[in-house]
Amino acid sequence: MTRTAVIGGGVAGLATAALLAHEGHSVILFERGDRLGGRAGIIKRDGFQFDTGPSWYLMPRVFEHFFNLLGTSASEQLDLRTLNPGYRVFSQSSAPVQAPARSVDVPYSRRSVHALFEAVERGSGRTLDKYLDSAERTSRMAEQHFLYNPFTRLRSLGHRDVLQSLPQLISLLGTSLERYASRQFSNPLLQQILEYPAVFLGTDPRRAPAMYHLMSALDLSEGAQYPMGGFWTIVERLEALARDAGVTIVSNCEVTEILTQKVNGTLQATGLRVTDAAGDKRIEQADIVVSAADLHHTETHLLEPAAQSYPASWWHKRESGPGAVIVMLGVRGALPQLEHHSLLFTKDWDKNFDAIFGSHPHVPDPVSLYVCKPSATDPNVAPHDHENLFVLIPVPAQTELGAGGSDGRGDQMIEDIADKAIDQISAWAGISDLRDRIVVRETLGPADFATKYHSWRGGMLGPSHILSQSAMFRPQNQSKKVKNLYYAGGTTAPGVGVPMCLISAELVLKRIRGDHSAGPTEAQPAFNPGLVRA
Repeated sequence: MTRTAVIGGGVAGLATAALLAHEGHSVILFERGDRLGGRAGIIKRDGFQFDTGPSWYLMPRVFEHFFNLLGTSASEQLDLRTLNPGYRVFSQSSAPVQAPARSVDVPYSRRSVHALFEAVERGSGRTLDKYLDSAERTSRMAEQHFLYNPFTRLRSLGHRDVLQSLPQLISLLGTSLERYASRQFSNPLLQQILEYPAVFLGTDPRRAPAMYHLMSALDLSEGAQYPMGGFWTIVERLEALARDAGVTIVSNCEVTEILTQKVNGTLQATGLRVTDAAGDKRIEQADIVVSAADLHHTETHLLEPAAQSYPASWWHKRESGPGAVIVMLGVRGALPQLEHHSLLFTKDWDKNFDAIFGSHPHVPDPVSLYVCKPSATDPNVAPHDHENLFVLIPVPAQTELGAGGSDGRGDQMIEDIADKAIDQISAWAGISDLRDRIVVRETLGPADFATKYHSWRGGMLGPSHILSQSAMFRPQNQSKKVKNLYYAGGTTAPGVGVPMCLISAELVLKRIRGDHSAGPTEAQPAFNPGLVRA
């Protein structure tokens, strides 16, 4: 058997380990923390269960395909619920910041979304249909020819569908998402609904290529779902599938170095140097190493300079996605003013992005933010007659902002940002007593991302998806300098988000197999049969 060592027990690390064990590798995975999941973490306290990271279940085909590769399905592994409405949008009025905001619900089903757009801007329904037709075509094109493409053969881009669509693709790549949406819709709220997915990609809609309008096909055409138990359930299922495939998982064990050696003049990965929970150091031999840790950390801290494909000087020229202050609140009583997903959009949209991505970054005030209330769908994430709130506040990727803590005991800047966000939600959603009803409060800041996940600059996502950091221009899944060293996760190809992490695992599998195909991999029989079912 090929002995394969995986660094990091987040979604990408678990997914890669499971796929390679299914392929027949002898896999050992090292996780530095005491729990798996990485950014898809969990906090349990006083009857509340908070997801600390991802909360939008989009791109169901990607999840289904990944589970199929392991001989199972999304329906066997997860209890999925379709959300209707998909989300609620609060749009800042012209009144003072603390005044109630206008709200609209974005419903499930394309037909219902058409009616919403038509009601907000007369004549926009037909325009939306054309917009979503284009988004769906582009989404299918991306899945078949770009997202699963290891870009190891130029001819993979020469497919007839790609060549026929080349004029449109060039136009989309040469136009920003903001410009593309504003050309077709006049109403600012509708423009924001179409532009906000850029935040999922860690970038400013004024700089994201219009090709990413495909994201609107995900939430407006396909709709949003929720896995009962939260995203932590996905981590649990990935762990179970990995262990069942034969993966050995070692927690509380930090990888401090990727070992390399010259073999016939070629630098090759030979194993890892690790430190376990007791402080004991040892060497783990491996034929293949896969790092699902943050790519910046992998390259600049785990590899010697001669082995680095992306040294510190390379990162100085790259753009990080935003940082985040995350606020998790346990609230007494019902909050009907908020949906499962709620988005609060400021009137001065550009000012928000200038604050986060501009030459003089600072925390926006007021800020466009996101609130998740999973207790709207899942009664098990909060005690009876209480609500579970997850608040994500985009901020610059600056560790100097500090770290969070429990019940207001985080660093002062983080807690001040959290307080302002709570007051903003209270005012905009019309929940006058929100602050008084909070019974549990947990916060995370950019410094937490840096210490917990070795995140570059304390960012929550990794490199932003501007054109020069997307698709074939993003760091790929195999080292340029070291043979048998591979990369998975949101900081490498194809990009950020849980579905992309699953695809990155498959791209590693393709690279190891020598599979140069552009589309999803065909499912293969398991090397080690007997899969766990949820």
